[in-house]
Amino acid sequence: MPNMSLKKNEMPVQDANVRNKNFSEVALGYTEEQAVDEAERCLNCKNKPCVGGCPVAIDIPSFIAKVKERDFEGAYEIIAMSSSLPAVCGRVCPQETQCESKCVRGIKGEPVAIGRLERFVADWHNAHSTAAPAVPAKNGHKCAIIGAGPSGLTCAGDLAKMGYEITVFEALHLAGGVLVYGIPEFRLPKSIVQHEVDNLKALGVTIDTNVVVGRTIEVDELFEQGYEAIFIGSGAGLPRFMNIPGENLKGVYSANEFLTRVNLMKAYKEGSDTPIKKNSSVAVVGGGNVAMDAARCAKRLGAENVYIVYRRGEEEMPARNEEIEHAKEEGIIFRTLTNPTEILGDEHKFVKGMKCVEMELGEPDDSGRRRPVVKAGSDFVLDVDCVVMSIGTSPNPLIRNTTKGLDTNKHGCFIADEAGQTSREGVFAGGDAVTGAATVILAMGAGKTAAKAMDEYIRSK
Repeated sequence: MPNMSLKKNEMPVQDANVRNKNFSEVALGYTEEQAVDEAERCLNCKNKPCVGGCPVAIDIPSFIAKVKERDFEGAYEIIAMSSSLPAVCGRVCPQETQCESKCVRGIKGEPVAIGRLERFVADWHNAHSTAAPAVPAKNGHKCAIIGAGPSGLTCAGDLAKMGYEITVFEALHLAGGVLVYGIPEFRLPKSIVQHEVDNLKALGVTIDTNVVVGRTIEVDELFEQGYEAIFIGSGAGLPRFMNIPGENLKGVYSANEFLTRVNLMKAYKEGSDTPIKKNSSVAVVGGGNVAMDAARCAKRLGAENVYIVYRRGEEEMPARNEEIEHAKEEGIIFRTLTNPTEILGDEHKFVKGMKCVEMELGEPDDSGRRRPVVKAGSDFVLDVDCVVMSIGTSPNPLIRNTTKGLDTNKHGCFIADEAGQTSREGVFAGGDAVTGAATVILAMGAGKTAAKAMDEYIRSK
């Protein structure tokens, strides 16, 4: 008999007043009993609407059916047919707006906890499986991947399974892209990312780190070295600022720099070579998932007051509901309908406050959200000694500036068709490098699509 409960099984988590002082994972994961009980809520719909909401088209009802049978390894094998990073996706994908938003159980209650089940299955596999993945026979062709983030790793994995010789070129010293430098340890343990990377290496994928394409080597040189197709998955790591007075003061960070120091360079650990000054009050400007990550990191680093400063209302925030709720539970203070106008400094050019104005919501803008307008006479100063700007990113211009025939749009993103083909023959692109900053799973979907197109392109040659 199916479990007809209208509620998901709750995810066990650390207590908020404990976790906001450590970097251990917040969500603790389902037990086997919880996973099976949650799987029993799935109605195994014949038309599989949930699959239509998954950017990588995982056969969700089939893997959940295996969980019901306690065949957890069988469930993993089904997921792995479509996803190269299941343990990652189970933690950071916005399932509530994708697969779970299509779940029939969500009509009269909460949808099946698909993401939590995916995480459980992946974690169970990682804890119990010792078998190395089978290395496919090589087909005599090779491709280059630029960027070891979600799109690049997915593209590399899919092509490796087809028999291609794959080399991934990564600018940083560790593979993973935003998974290692952007998403905090308490949301995505780096050991999980490393395990997924190791799985790709076991398939025969070569990952060359500390290689800045456009500086160390150029795209044209990769073709000269015999790579028959190239995928650009270099992400969108160039931060944006508001261009207000005071952004050059000491104690003003981009979210990228702040999170890279904390996550990739372990600034939260004693003895780190990349310390971050302990601040008493921190303002994080922005309302997305990255802003929530930065604010929650600042709290864990010891700040007494951490503010989310966002010019629209909470309903308009692009961050996941779960991230907003976790931030509130951990003591983050939300200053919505507020916009900075100037960052104030002391005589030593350290941050000593931030001028702000209150906002009101007017008519909808091009994004469909109501446009914020300044409320007259509402100026005030927020008492902070650190400001983190989290208002978006764009692709680094290095590759486009060193590669002929590679068109970009006004935002600096590569122009590519639905298959990922750019204006340069043999060069494909996907993920944030094409769309601008988006989600991990959408980047993975783009890498998967491009891998298929690259295979077809090489076969046609």
